[in-house]
Amino acid sequence: MSVEITPKDHGETVALFRYGIIGGLASRELDRGALAAELRALAEQRHRPPGSKTTRTYGISTLERWLYLYRAANKIEALRPRGRADRGRGRELEPELRELLCAIRQECPEASVPLILRTLVAVGRITKGEVKASTVRRLFSQRKLVRTSSRAENEGKTRLRWQAESPDALWHGDVCHGPTLKLGGKKTPIRVHGLLDDCSRYVIALEARDSEQESDMLSIFMRALRTHGKPDALYLDNGSTYSGEALKTACGRLGISLLHAKPYDPQARGKMERFWRTLRENCLSHLGHVSSLDDVNARLATFLKRHYQDEPHAGLLGASPTKVYEPSSRSANVVDEAALRASLAVQERRRVGQDSTIKIEGKLYELSHGYLAGRNVTVCYSLFDTPLSPWVEEDGKRLALRLVDVKANGAGKRPPRHEVPPPPITPTGFDPSAACAPAMNAQPSEGDDDEIF
Repeated sequence: MSVEITPKDHGETVALFRYGIIGGLASRELDRGALAAELRALAEQRHRPPGSKTTRTYGISTLERWLYLYRAANKIEALRPRGRADRGRGRELEPELRELLCAIRQECPEASVPLILRTLVAVGRITKGEVKASTVRRLFSQRKLVRTSSRAENEGKTRLRWQAESPDALWHGDVCHGPTLKLGGKKTPIRVHGLLDDCSRYVIALEARDSEQESDMLSIFMRALRTHGKPDALYLDNGSTYSGEALKTACGRLGISLLHAKPYDPQARGKMERFWRTLRENCLSHLGHVSSLDDVNARLATFLKRHYQDEPHAGLLGASPTKVYEPSSRSANVVDEAALRASLAVQERRRVGQDSTIKIEGKLYELSHGYLAGRNVTVCYSLFDTPLSPWVEEDGKRLALRLVDVKANGAGKRPPRHEVPPPPITPTGFDPSAACAPAMNAQPSEGDDDEIF
């Protein structure tokens, strides 16, 4: 294996250049006259300094100084260029101004050099053009006063590279905004929903949709749970897609810890952001001609299968995500269908419309029990079911709901508005008309003959 050895810095490059000029003299023993002749000959030769586009000559005194420096130390380091002793100290700045500038940087580490100079000019501390920005930057560099954002300054913690200790210990969830495509004759924004295992970088789920809602995330999450089992924790950002009660409740019922990253801190979710970058560069930016979301998802699946899941990953020391995520010794934490359905069970009070309809998840359902029209009832359904199969619980009974079919309702028979109870087995003989019938053979009472009107 060939290894290219290069100078470690500019100083060593210059030292090697100088040694290349005087090295032949340094190894020879010459008397004073012969050395002077050799130096004069060298002074007439032209050389191209490192980084220069032109050649030049060097004076005898310069060549002689290089020669004696090397002989005194007998090493290349002696030919390194010497920096100025006051380098970075802003010689043209008065001591009082230097201290003021440093104090400003310490007090406001997020302020830029142009802002500091503009402010000092505005308050009359310096005149415009008196101090160069490059001079102030050298001063700050020499004092190690690095510009930092106020958020990073207040954070006070060093970032470290970390990784979950085992597969399914932590899943990342996020949405990537893809290109806007013309599908079916209309512009459609592509939103790619993804789940990524932290330990293995294995993509648990990846699907393109045209919306970014909590229901989209729940649908993809539940399908991933059915296929891969459940993780110990789910790590999300603070977007509205991941902050709803449905996701929080479902994770709680399944025993999954729901974690959210700090706002305005994308670096905390670097693994997911790095995957989105890979996906954009290798797939999303080169979709070609697609006519539907199914075409987009087919390309995403092909990318994962051929170019990601089984490819060596630098963050895994050359191992592939599939190899790390699916070792033969590991068993997934399987969740059964009943538990998944129960985790997304919804129970809420709704008022039935006068036309016996209830709106659920944007769709209109109807009851065949007309007597419930206008009443508040308990509606139950599970977001896990696709399509939804809602029902009404009333007085211990489970009453089915069905999607409204307006055409069938226009031609069908109307059900009774109210439920008619069955008659009693034994008639009671109750007759309200008897209370208004005149009594038979009744004797006229006193005053009956008197005229009332």
